[in-house]
Amino acid sequence: MRLYNTLKRKKEEFVPLDGNKVNMYACGITAYDLCHIGHARSSVVFDVLVRYLRFKGYDVTFVRNFTDIDDKIINRANETGVTATELAEKFIGEFYVDMDRLNILRADIEPKCTEHIPEMIRLTSTLIERGHAYPTPSGDVYFKVRSFADYGKLSGRNIEDLQSGARIQPGEEKEDPLDFALWKAAKPGEPSWESPWGQGRPGWHLECSAMSEKYLPLPFDIHGGGQDLSFPHHENEIAQSEAATGKEMARFWVHNGFVQINSEKMSKSLGNFFTIRDILGKFLPETLRYFLLTMHYRSPLDFSFDALEEAEKGIRRVYTALEQTAEALQKTKWSKAALPAEVTDEIAEAEKGWAEAMEDDMNTAAALGHIFTLIRLAGRIGEEKSWRKSEGGRDAWARILEDVKKWGEVLGIFTAEPAVFLENLKQCMLERKGIDVSRVEELVAARQDARKNKDFARSDEIRDELAELGIEVKDTPQGPVWSVI
Repeated sequence: MRLYNTLKRKKEEFVPLDGNKVNMYACGITAYDLCHIGHARSSVVFDVLVRYLRFKGYDVTFVRNFTDIDDKIINRANETGVTATELAEKFIGEFYVDMDRLNILRADIEPKCTEHIPEMIRLTSTLIERGHAYPTPSGDVYFKVRSFADYGKLSGRNIEDLQSGARIQPGEEKEDPLDFALWKAAKPGEPSWESPWGQGRPGWHLECSAMSEKYLPLPFDIHGGGQDLSFPHHENEIAQSEAATGKEMARFWVHNGFVQINSEKMSKSLGNFFTIRDILGKFLPETLRYFLLTMHYRSPLDFSFDALEEAEKGIRRVYTALEQTAEALQKTKWSKAALPAEVTDEIAEAEKGWAEAMEDDMNTAAALGHIFTLIRLAGRIGEEKSWRKSEGGRDAWARILEDVKKWGEVLGIFTAEPAVFLENLKQCMLERKGIDVSRVEELVAARQDARKNKDFARSDEIRDELAELGIEVKDTPQGPVWSVI
């Protein structure tokens, strides 16, 4: 498997440091608000990476933290009249609600910042002892950026370029504008902990260094997060951890791309900010997850509700094919005929292509394309009378179902019972489009009566009326079947 390593700015073969064991850390949320679609994308990306590594047979330990003390948390808590702890716990709970709906597996270890204050104090003390940090008279502690020769190696930024735009703010006691806080002296009314430098709390960057080192041996295999964390957060993590331990922190740094809204950056000030709840009020969770996988994880993802509707059509197509294929396999009599070799070769090529896509920097967009290749092939088998009645067709259908189920487990989609999913999707679309079911059924019945009376002009009129409502009717041997379009 090849993964793009931000540290090396290229794709590299991924080989775990310790045989079959993969140690992986990803930065989690700052728990002060509901999760937005950027959180959804990052969570889905690293969920699929963990699933795929386990699918390949690796023993994965996945650590994802929660930031439960931070300026944003304190400010929001003060605004709402609750404690910082109460606020953080509330939104950690809401995180689980959203991620469970998106079929995100829980991390093996989910540490919280406030539960690891002693580890952060020890790390800060070590950095001071080694000359990489210094306390100030007011009780702040800063990391000396220029003391770490490799600073900038992850983001590719140059110290001198950073210096040109850096300023020391009034009240700060930094020796250098580039230095960043490891420990912040307590302010009135803020949560704080006792330390060698007085009452205070940790800086944001410090927690991930302390917690990853506690739970994973350095260097661990993969450190993940959103592209926005590459600098300064991950750059500062590297500086802290490597300056304190003398060891490499992580071997592969994997970052997912941004989510844009109609080609613009998502921003509350622009009014184009969507939480996961906003989206799941209109679309099924699996539709959102599927949509997030339709673009390579490192590429920008342009979100729009039109794009979600296209994703909805795609996922419905797959589930419809799965349902029809499973029903076709219920037959008990099959001819001895085999399928032409080129048909079974197509299945083998799709299987090879899916594996190659996932091995090539986890290209889920290309992997989905190979699923659709199998779905189209399943349809072709059903259209050819001699194929659909043969043992060769039966075996091909069974193989296709097995492949889609297996790959779906890795991607976290296509694992529901098709009939149940399609009914849920139908109800979701009806509600979103505001379609009156009783009116639809009344028109479908009227169309059926017109057809029985050979009034085909009226039948066509009703069909057009249904189409204007967003309803398509198909005539089957069992009677008319309608669906939302």
